[in-house]
Amino acid sequence: MTDLSIVIPMMNEADGVDRLFEILMPILRATAVSFEVVCVDDGSTDETVNRLQALQAQHPEIAIVELSRNFGKEAALTAGIFEAVGQAVIPMDADLQDPPELIPQMIDHWRRGAEVVLAVRSLRASDSWFKRKTAGAFYRVINLLGEITIPANAGDFRLMDRRVIEAIRAMPERSRFNKGIFSWVGFRTVAIQYERPERHAGTTKWKYRKLLRFAMDGIISFSSLPLRVWSLIGMIVALGALVYGGFIIFKVLVLGDRSVPGYASLMTVMLFTNGIVLIGLGVIGEYLSQVFTEVKRRPIYLIRSIYRNDQDNAAQD
Repeated sequence: MTDLSIVIPMMNEADGVDRLFEILMPILRATAVSFEVVCVDDGSTDETVNRLQALQAQHPEIAIVELSRNFGKEAALTAGIFEAVGQAVIPMDADLQDPPELIPQMIDHWRRGAEVVLAVRSLRASDSWFKRKTAGAFYRVINLLGEITIPANAGDFRLMDRRVIEAIRAMPERSRFNKGIFSWVGFRTVAIQYERPERHAGTTKWKYRKLLRFAMDGIISFSSLPLRVWSLIGMIVALGALVYGGFIIFKVLVLGDRSVPGYASLMTVMLFTNGIVLIGLGVIGEYLSQVFTEVKRRPIYLIRSIYRNDQDNAAQD
């Protein structure tokens, strides 16, 4: 039985994998627990898989899950969690911004009864000012709108007991927002603080357009409040129109004002109300898109090959 699984999604990380395992493997061996390192290649176009295979020859604890194409980090992370066999699972990034030095501390808390050991960034000096501000705004918005509380400045780096993993495996949604899923399942949680270091090698794959899409998916996946808000806005606008209509009738019938309202004011009201309608339709469209994705029931990911030290290359659909 394997005690611990480390899950590492990777995309074009060939430049950094040697350094990653140079630091990670001695730390894991010093913990005196049985372990595996599940590396999920998310459609890399560089030598990531070849470098992992070379490292696997030196470290038989490495398992390589090669996806059929790039499915995105959330899908790759899900694949790694689903393939992990350890009694505890720790997802982490390949860029060493999730410090492997915290793993022994996580294991210690787990042995003392914690089912989730959450790593919270106390300092994000490696991120730009804009990214820190937008990240803070995202956590405030999603916790304001959402049905659960997602810890601020906590990424995917955490230890999760097998009970937690089985609960996550039972959640069938295709649109995966793992931070929300990890928080939704609950269980006994302990938080530890760390300072987020600089990325060791390579460049981030998270551009601002992807981050915005990720934030939208997170809000939609775990809150129906935007739909209710736009229903309320629609009622307020309709009530305002009714009051304004009553005011116009009063002016004509009681005050005898027969003047025709100006073109500018008419266009302003029309553009405002049409804008409200279009924004509301956009919100509904985002939710409908999620429904469309779910009802198709396509797999979250497809595995091309799995490489383990105890089996030959296994191709899966």
